[in-house]
Amino acid sequence: MLGAPIDLNGTGHYVHWGVVQVSVANLVVVGVMLVVFVAAVLLPFPRGRGRR
Repeated sequence: MLGAPIDLNGTGHYVHWGVVQVSVANLVVVGVMLVVFVAAVLLPFPRGRGRR
């Protein structure tokens, strides 16, 4: 089998903001969720051919 592209046996990387500590992996997930949310709000809904 192929190995993981990232070493999963190492220690995690964390970002510190005062008393707030979050892992980089969780920060990436939150960022992607925010991008998807903003895209869902700003992109128009698909429209049908017209209502009868």
